[in-house]
Amino acid sequence: MLQGALPGFPKQDTMDAILQKLKTSAARFEEIERLITDPAVISNGAKYSALMKERGTLLRDHERARKLESLHRAIEDTKPLLDDPDPEMKAEAQKELVSARSQMEALMAEIENDFLTEDEDSHRNAIVEIRPGPGGEEAALFVADLTKIYTKYAEKRGWKVEVMDVSEAEMGGIKSISFRVEGPDVFKYLRYESGTHRVQRVPETESQGRIHTSTATVAVLPEAEDVDVVINPADVEMQFTRSGGPGGQAVNKTSSCVLLLHKPTGIQIRCQVERSQHQNRELAYKLLRARLYEMQANSLKSARDNLRRTQIGTGDRSEKIRTYNYPQNRITDHRIGFSVHNLELVMLNGDLDVIIQALLAADREARVKSLASAK
Repeated sequence: MLQGALPGFPKQDTMDAILQKLKTSAARFEEIERLITDPAVISNGAKYSALMKERGTLLRDHERARKLESLHRAIEDTKPLLDDPDPEMKAEAQKELVSARSQMEALMAEIENDFLTEDEDSHRNAIVEIRPGPGGEEAALFVADLTKIYTKYAEKRGWKVEVMDVSEAEMGGIKSISFRVEGPDVFKYLRYESGTHRVQRVPETESQGRIHTSTATVAVLPEAEDVDVVINPADVEMQFTRSGGPGGQAVNKTSSCVLLLHKPTGIQIRCQVERSQHQNRELAYKLLRARLYEMQANSLKSARDNLRRTQIGTGDRSEKIRTYNYPQNRITDHRIGFSVHNLELVMLNGDLDVIIQALLAADREARVKSLASAK
Protein backbone atom coordinates (compact mmCIF):
# COMPACT_ATOMS: atom_id res chain seq x y z
CA MET A 1 0.00 0.00 0.00
CA LEU A 2 1.14 3.56 -0.67
CA GLN A 3 2.98 5.30 2.14
CA GLY A 4 3.68 9.00 2.68
CA ALA A 5 3.46 11.86 0.22
CA LEU A 6 2.78 11.36 -3.47
CA PRO A 7 4.00 13.52 -6.34
CA GLY A 8 1.19 15.40 -8.01
CA PHE A 9 -1.23 15.17 -5.09
CA PRO A 10 -3.55 18.18 -5.43
CA LYS A 11 -4.24 19.11 -1.78
CA GLN A 12 -1.74 18.67 1.04
CA ASP A 13 -4.47 19.22 3.67
CA THR A 14 -6.34 16.08 2.67
CA MET A 15 -3.49 13.82 1.59
CA ASP A 16 -2.88 11.96 4.84
CA ALA A 17 -6.59 11.34 5.46
CA ILE A 18 -7.18 10.04 1.93
CA LEU A 19 -4.13 7.77 1.94
CA GLN A 20 -5.21 6.36 5.30
CA LYS A 21 -8.72 5.75 3.96
CA LEU A 22 -7.36 3.93 0.90
CA LYS A 23 -5.05 1.86 3.09
CA THR A 24 -7.88 0.90 5.46
CA SER A 25 -10.25 0.11 2.57
CA ALA A 26 -7.66 -2.04 0.81
CA ALA A 27 -6.93 -4.01 3.98
CA ARG A 28 -10.62 -4.61 4.63
CA PHE A 29 -11.19 -5.60 0.98
CA GLU A 30 -8.46 -8.22 1.19
CA GLU A 31 -9.92 -9.50 4.46
CA ILE A 32 -13.36 -9.86 2.87
CA GLU A 33 -11.83 -11.68 -0.11
CA ARG A 34 -10.55 -14.30 2.34
CA LEU A 35 -13.79 -14.46 4.34
CA ILE A 36 -16.11 -15.07 1.36
CA THR A 37 -14.19 -18.24 0.50
CA ASP A 38 -14.69 -19.65 4.00
CA PRO A 39 -17.29 -22.49 3.90
CA ALA A 40 -18.70 -21.37 7.26
CA VAL A 41 -19.37 -17.90 5.86
CA ILE A 42 -20.77 -19.20 2.58
CA SER A 43 -23.28 -21.34 4.47
CA ASN A 44 -24.45 -18.29 6.46
CA GLY A 45 -26.62 -16.49 3.92
CA ALA A 46 -27.06 -13.26 5.86
CA LYS A 47 -23.37 -12.87 6.68
CA TYR A 48 -22.30 -13.74 3.15
CA SER A 49 -24.72 -11.19 1.66
CA ALA A 50 -23.52 -8.50 4.07
CA LEU A 51 -19.88 -9.17 3.17
CA MET A 52 -20.59 -9.12 -0.57
CA LYS A 53 -22.41 -5.83 -0.19
CA GLU A 54 -19.47 -4.36 1.75
CA ARG A 55 -17.06 -5.73 -0.85
CA GLY A 56 -18.96 -3.83 -3.54
CA THR A 57 -18.60 -0.53 -1.70
CA LEU A 58 -14.84 -1.10 -1.20
CA LEU A 59 -14.08 -2.30 -4.73
CA ARG A 60 -13.56 1.17 -6.21
CA ASP A 61 -11.11 2.18 -3.46
CA HIS A 62 -9.27 -1.12 -3.90
CA GLU A 63 -8.91 -0.61 -7.66
CA ARG A 64 -7.81 3.01 -7.20
CA ALA A 65 -5.17 2.03 -4.64
CA ARG A 66 -3.73 -0.54 -7.05
CA LYS A 67 -3.70 2.01 -9.88
CA LEU A 68 -1.92 4.56 -7.68
CA GLU A 69 0.70 2.00 -6.68
CA SER A 70 1.27 1.14 -10.32
CA LEU A 71 1.70 4.79 -11.31
CA HIS A 72 3.93 5.50 -8.32
CA ARG A 73 6.12 2.53 -9.24
CA ALA A 74 6.27 3.64 -12.88
CA ILE A 75 7.40 7.13 -11.83
CA GLU A 76 10.13 5.78 -9.55
CA ASP A 77 11.34 3.32 -12.21
CA THR A 78 11.46 6.02 -14.86
CA LYS A 79 13.35 8.69 -12.90
CA PRO A 80 16.82 7.03 -13.23
CA LEU A 81 16.39 6.91 -17.02
CA LEU A 82 16.38 10.72 -17.14
CA ASP A 83 20.18 10.54 -16.72
CA ASP A 84 20.62 8.09 -19.60
CA PRO A 85 23.35 9.27 -22.01
CA ASP A 86 21.23 8.18 -24.99
CA PRO A 87 19.17 11.24 -26.04
CA GLU A 88 16.35 9.12 -27.46
CA MET A 89 16.11 7.02 -24.30
CA LYS A 90 16.16 10.17 -22.16
CA ALA A 91 13.43 11.80 -24.26
CA GLU A 92 11.25 8.69 -24.06
CA ALA A 93 11.73 8.52 -20.27
CA GLN A 94 10.73 12.17 -19.97
CA LYS A 95 7.60 11.50 -22.02
CA GLU A 96 6.63 8.49 -19.87
CA LEU A 97 7.25 10.44 -16.68
CA VAL A 98 5.03 13.33 -17.77
CA SER A 99 2.26 10.87 -18.74
CA ALA A 100 2.43 8.95 -15.45
CA ARG A 101 2.43 12.13 -13.37
CA SER A 102 -0.50 13.52 -15.35
CA GLN A 103 -2.50 10.31 -14.79
CA MET A 104 -1.65 10.36 -11.09
CA GLU A 105 -2.71 13.98 -10.66
CA ALA A 106 -6.03 13.32 -12.43
CA LEU A 107 -6.72 10.20 -10.36
CA MET A 108 -5.81 11.87 -7.09
CA ALA A 109 -8.00 14.88 -7.91
CA GLU A 110 -10.88 12.47 -8.59
CA ILE A 111 -10.26 10.60 -5.32
CA GLU A 112 -9.98 13.85 -3.38
CA ASN A 113 -13.28 15.14 -4.76
CA ASP A 114 -15.11 11.93 -3.88
CA PHE A 115 -13.49 11.81 -0.45
CA LEU A 116 -14.72 15.31 0.34
CA THR A 117 -18.27 14.93 -1.01
CA GLU A 118 -19.13 11.32 -0.21
CA ASP A 119 -19.62 8.99 2.74
CA GLU A 120 -20.88 5.45 3.25
CA ASP A 121 -24.45 6.44 2.31
CA SER A 122 -23.73 8.52 -0.81
CA HIS A 123 -24.37 5.75 -3.32
CA ARG A 124 -27.61 4.57 -1.76
CA ASN A 125 -31.09 5.10 -3.14
CA ALA A 126 -33.22 7.52 -1.14
CA ILE A 127 -36.68 7.72 0.37
CA VAL A 128 -38.17 11.21 0.37
CA GLU A 129 -41.00 12.28 2.69
CA ILE A 130 -42.75 15.64 2.28
CA ARG A 131 -45.42 17.10 4.57
CA PRO A 132 -47.09 20.54 4.71
CA GLY A 133 -46.45 22.98 7.54
CA PRO A 134 -48.79 25.80 8.57
CA GLY A 135 -50.65 27.33 5.65
CA GLY A 136 -53.66 25.11 4.96
CA GLU A 137 -54.46 24.49 1.30
CA GLU A 138 -51.54 26.64 0.13
CA ALA A 139 -49.08 24.50 2.11
CA ALA A 140 -50.58 21.34 0.60
CA LEU A 141 -50.16 22.86 -2.88
CA PHE A 142 -46.53 23.62 -2.04
CA VAL A 143 -45.99 19.94 -1.17
CA ALA A 144 -47.33 19.08 -4.63
CA ASP A 145 -44.92 21.63 -6.15
CA LEU A 146 -41.92 20.18 -4.33
CA THR A 147 -42.94 16.69 -5.41
CA LYS A 148 -43.00 17.89 -9.02
CA ILE A 149 -39.55 19.50 -8.64
CA TYR A 150 -37.95 16.29 -7.36
CA THR A 151 -39.73 14.14 -9.92
CA LYS A 152 -38.52 16.34 -12.78
CA TYR A 153 -35.00 16.47 -11.32
CA ALA A 154 -34.96 12.67 -11.07
CA GLU A 155 -36.04 12.39 -14.71
CA LYS A 156 -33.16 14.64 -15.78
CA ARG A 157 -30.66 12.44 -13.96
CA GLY A 158 -32.19 9.20 -15.23
CA TRP A 159 -33.42 8.10 -11.81
CA LYS A 160 -36.57 6.10 -11.16
CA VAL A 161 -39.27 7.45 -8.81
CA GLU A 162 -41.69 5.10 -7.04
CA VAL A 163 -44.50 6.53 -4.89
CA MET A 164 -44.76 4.63 -1.61
CA ASP A 165 -47.62 6.50 0.04
CA VAL A 166 -49.64 9.61 -0.74
CA SER A 167 -52.55 11.40 0.87
CA GLU A 168 -54.14 13.88 -1.49
CA ALA A 169 -55.80 17.16 -0.57
CA GLU A 170 -58.31 19.36 -2.36
CA MET A 171 -57.34 21.60 -5.30
CA GLY A 172 -54.51 19.28 -6.36
CA GLY A 173 -52.58 19.62 -3.13
CA ILE A 174 -50.93 16.83 -1.13
CA LYS A 175 -51.32 16.26 2.61
CA SER A 176 -48.30 13.96 2.74
CA ILE A 177 -46.23 11.87 0.35
CA SER A 178 -43.41 9.35 0.54
CA PHE A 179 -41.53 8.18 -2.54
CA ARG A 180 -38.46 6.15 -3.34
CA VAL A 181 -35.78 7.40 -5.75
CA GLU A 182 -33.51 4.82 -7.34
CA GLY A 183 -30.36 5.45 -9.37
CA PRO A 184 -26.64 6.30 -9.21
CA ASP A 185 -25.59 8.57 -6.31
CA VAL A 186 -29.20 9.50 -5.44
CA PHE A 187 -28.58 10.15 -1.75
CA LYS A 188 -25.37 12.07 -2.48
CA TYR A 189 -27.38 14.72 -4.34
CA LEU A 190 -30.75 14.69 -2.59
CA ARG A 191 -29.49 14.63 1.01
CA TYR A 192 -29.23 18.43 1.03
CA GLU A 193 -32.99 18.75 0.55
CA SER A 194 -33.79 17.68 4.12
CA GLY A 195 -35.26 20.52 6.17
CA THR A 196 -38.01 23.14 6.07
CA HIS A 197 -38.76 24.77 2.72
CA ARG A 198 -40.63 28.09 2.63
CA VAL A 199 -42.67 29.61 -0.21
CA GLN A 200 -43.75 33.25 -0.50
CA ARG A 201 -46.43 33.94 -3.11
CA VAL A 202 -50.00 35.01 -3.72
CA PRO A 203 -52.20 31.91 -3.30
CA GLU A 204 -54.79 31.08 -5.96
CA THR A 205 -57.47 31.49 -3.30
CA GLU A 206 -56.29 34.98 -2.30
CA SER A 207 -58.66 37.60 -3.74
CA GLN A 208 -56.84 40.61 -2.26
CA GLY A 209 -53.51 39.82 -3.90
CA ARG A 210 -51.69 39.49 -0.59
CA ILE A 211 -48.47 37.48 -0.36
CA HIS A 212 -48.68 34.48 1.96
CA THR A 213 -45.86 32.43 3.46
CA SER A 214 -46.27 28.67 3.72
CA THR A 215 -43.86 25.88 4.58
CA ALA A 216 -43.28 22.20 3.95
CA THR A 217 -40.87 19.80 5.59
CA VAL A 218 -38.72 17.44 3.56
CA ALA A 219 -36.91 14.39 4.93
CA VAL A 220 -34.47 12.48 2.73
CA LEU A 221 -33.53 9.06 4.12
CA PRO A 222 -30.89 6.69 2.73
CA GLU A 223 -32.56 3.46 1.71
CA ALA A 224 -31.48 0.60 3.94
CA GLU A 225 -30.97 -2.98 2.79
CA ASP A 226 -32.09 -6.08 4.66
CA VAL A 227 -28.52 -6.59 5.86
CA ASP A 228 -28.34 -3.03 7.25
CA VAL A 229 -31.35 -3.28 9.54
CA VAL A 230 -32.73 -6.54 10.92
CA ILE A 231 -36.40 -6.21 11.87
CA ASN A 232 -37.83 -8.74 14.30
CA PRO A 233 -41.33 -9.67 13.02
CA ALA A 234 -42.50 -9.89 16.63
CA ASP A 235 -41.73 -6.16 17.00
CA VAL A 236 -44.10 -5.16 14.20
CA GLU A 237 -47.86 -4.87 14.53
CA MET A 238 -49.57 -4.95 11.14
CA GLN A 239 -53.10 -3.98 10.12
CA PHE A 240 -54.91 -3.91 6.79
CA THR A 241 -57.60 -1.36 5.92
CA ARG A 242 -59.25 0.00 2.82
CA SER A 243 -57.38 2.70 0.98
CA GLY A 244 -58.83 6.19 1.02
CA GLY A 245 -58.62 9.15 -1.34
CA PRO A 246 -59.41 12.86 -1.00
CA GLY A 247 -62.33 13.47 1.33
CA GLY A 248 -62.39 9.84 2.43
CA GLN A 249 -63.39 8.59 -1.02
CA ALA A 250 -62.70 4.87 -1.41
CA VAL A 251 -59.91 4.09 -3.85
CA ASN A 252 -60.71 0.39 -4.00
CA LYS A 253 -62.91 -2.09 -2.22
CA THR A 254 -60.21 -4.40 -0.93
CA SER A 255 -58.28 -4.00 2.32
CA SER A 256 -54.97 -3.26 0.61
CA CYS A 257 -53.77 -0.34 2.76
CA VAL A 258 -51.01 -1.54 5.10
CA LEU A 259 -50.42 0.01 8.52
CA LEU A 260 -47.25 -0.91 10.42
CA LEU A 261 -46.40 -0.10 14.02
CA HIS A 262 -42.85 -0.76 15.15
CA LYS A 263 -43.48 -1.30 18.86
CA PRO A 264 -39.95 -0.70 20.24
CA THR A 265 -39.67 2.76 18.61
CA GLY A 266 -43.31 3.74 18.08
CA ILE A 267 -42.67 4.40 14.37
CA GLN A 268 -45.88 4.18 12.35
CA ILE A 269 -45.92 3.53 8.60
CA ARG A 270 -48.83 3.61 6.17
CA CYS A 271 -48.78 2.50 2.54
CA GLN A 272 -51.78 2.43 0.22
CA VAL A 273 -50.54 3.29 -3.29
CA GLU A 274 -50.73 -0.23 -4.73
CA ARG A 275 -53.83 -2.37 -5.15
CA SER A 276 -51.90 -5.40 -3.96
CA GLN A 277 -51.68 -5.91 -0.20
CA HIS A 278 -48.36 -7.71 -0.71
CA GLN A 279 -46.84 -4.80 -2.68
CA ASN A 280 -47.96 -2.26 -0.08
CA ARG A 281 -46.47 -4.42 2.66
CA GLU A 282 -43.10 -4.52 0.84
CA LEU A 283 -43.09 -0.74 0.38
CA ALA A 284 -44.08 -0.18 4.02
CA TYR A 285 -41.20 -2.33 5.23
CA LYS A 286 -38.76 -0.41 2.99
CA LEU A 287 -39.88 2.83 4.59
CA LEU A 288 -39.70 1.36 8.10
CA ARG A 289 -36.22 0.04 7.42
CA ALA A 290 -35.10 3.49 6.21
CA ARG A 291 -36.51 5.17 9.33
CA LEU A 292 -34.75 2.69 11.61
CA TYR A 293 -31.49 3.09 9.68
CA GLU A 294 -31.77 6.87 10.09
CA MET A 295 -32.24 6.42 13.83
CA GLN A 296 -29.15 4.24 14.02
CA ALA A 297 -27.12 6.76 12.03
CA ASN A 298 -28.26 9.66 14.22
CA SER A 299 -27.28 7.79 17.37
CA LEU A 300 -23.72 7.56 16.03
CA LYS A 301 -23.37 11.26 15.18
CA SER A 302 -21.31 12.06 18.26
CA ALA A 303 -18.82 9.38 17.29
CA ARG A 304 -18.44 10.46 13.66
CA ASP A 305 -15.29 12.15 12.46
CA ASN A 306 -14.87 15.83 11.69
CA LEU A 307 -15.54 15.34 8.00
CA ARG A 308 -19.02 13.99 8.69
CA ARG A 309 -19.87 16.78 11.11
CA THR A 310 -18.94 19.52 8.64
CA GLN A 311 -21.70 18.53 6.21
CA ILE A 312 -23.72 21.55 5.14
CA GLY A 313 -26.94 21.59 7.16
CA THR A 314 -28.01 19.19 9.86
CA GLY A 315 -30.62 17.31 7.86
CA ASP A 316 -33.12 18.10 10.59
CA ARG A 317 -36.67 18.68 9.35
CA SER A 318 -37.04 21.77 11.55
CA GLU A 319 -34.06 23.54 10.01
CA LYS A 320 -35.20 26.28 7.58
CA ILE A 321 -33.04 25.70 4.54
CA ARG A 322 -34.61 27.42 1.52
CA THR A 323 -37.07 30.13 0.45
CA TYR A 324 -38.94 30.23 -2.86
CA ASN A 325 -39.89 33.89 -3.38
CA TYR A 326 -42.31 34.31 -6.30
CA PRO A 327 -42.55 38.14 -6.34
CA GLN A 328 -38.75 38.39 -6.69
CA ASN A 329 -38.36 35.30 -8.92
CA ARG A 330 -35.74 34.15 -6.43
CA ILE A 331 -34.72 30.98 -4.62
CA THR A 332 -32.37 31.38 -1.66
CA ASP A 333 -30.60 28.58 0.18
CA HIS A 334 -30.03 29.98 3.66
CA ARG A 335 -27.33 27.50 4.67
CA ILE A 336 -24.80 28.98 2.24
CA GLY A 337 -26.42 32.33 1.41
CA PHE A 338 -26.80 31.30 -2.23
CA SER A 339 -29.53 32.73 -4.48
CA VAL A 340 -30.67 32.09 -8.04
CA HIS A 341 -33.24 33.99 -10.08
CA ASN A 342 -34.67 31.13 -12.11
CA LEU A 343 -37.59 30.16 -9.91
CA GLU A 344 -39.85 29.20 -12.82
CA LEU A 345 -37.28 26.80 -14.28
CA VAL A 346 -36.88 25.12 -10.90
CA MET A 347 -40.61 24.89 -10.14
CA LEU A 348 -41.64 23.66 -13.60
CA ASN A 349 -38.59 21.78 -14.86
CA GLY A 350 -36.80 20.68 -11.70
CA ASP A 351 -33.60 22.57 -12.57
CA LEU A 352 -31.95 22.04 -9.18
CA ASP A 353 -28.41 21.34 -10.37
CA VAL A 354 -27.04 24.86 -9.84
CA ILE A 355 -28.24 24.88 -6.23
CA ILE A 356 -27.12 21.35 -5.43
CA GLN A 357 -23.70 21.86 -7.02
CA ALA A 358 -23.26 25.01 -4.90
CA LEU A 359 -24.11 22.97 -1.79
CA LEU A 360 -21.66 20.23 -2.78
CA ALA A 361 -18.93 22.83 -3.29
CA ALA A 362 -19.65 24.46 0.06
CA ASP A 363 -19.66 21.09 1.79
CA ARG A 364 -16.36 20.21 0.16
CA GLU A 365 -14.78 23.51 1.25
CA ALA A 366 -15.99 23.03 4.82
CA ARG A 367 -14.46 19.57 4.98
CA VAL A 368 -11.11 20.83 3.65
CA LYS A 369 -11.05 23.52 6.35
CA SER A 370 -11.91 20.91 8.98
CA LEU A 371 -9.01 18.72 7.89
CA ALA A 372 -6.63 21.68 7.89
CA SER A 373 -7.65 22.80 11.38
CA ALA A 374 -7.28 19.25 12.70
CA LYS A 375 -3.57 19.16 11.85
